Amino acid sequence: MPRSYPPAFRRKVLDLLKGGRTVQQVAADLQISDQTIYNWRKQDRIDAGLEPGITSSDQVELVAARRRIAELESELAVTRRASELLREVVSPKGGSRPSR
Repeated sequence: MPRSYPPAFRRKVLDLLKGGRTVQQVAADLQISDQTIYNWRKQDRIDAGLEPGITSSDQVELVAARRRIAELESELAVTRRASELLREVVSPKGGSRPSR
C-alpha cells in the first residue's frame, strides 16, 4: 500500500519546487520517490485550474458518493429480498397461505 503523507508536508515539497529546487533534489533530500512529487505537482496544477482533471475536492466528493451508492445498493438488495420473502408467506388479501 502506498505511503500517505500529510497535506502540510506535500505543501512544503511543492513550495520547494516553486522556490527553484528540482524534483530530483527534493526527492533525494526527503527520501521520497520523484514520481510521488511529480504526481503532487500535477494534482496541484489541476487544483489551481492550470490543467484539466479531477480536483482534490471533487475526488473526495466522488469517493463519498461511491461509498453512499454502495450502501444504498446494499439496502435495496435487502429490501427486495425481504419483499420476496413476505410475498411467499402472505397472500395478497392479507391472510397466510395454506400449508401444503
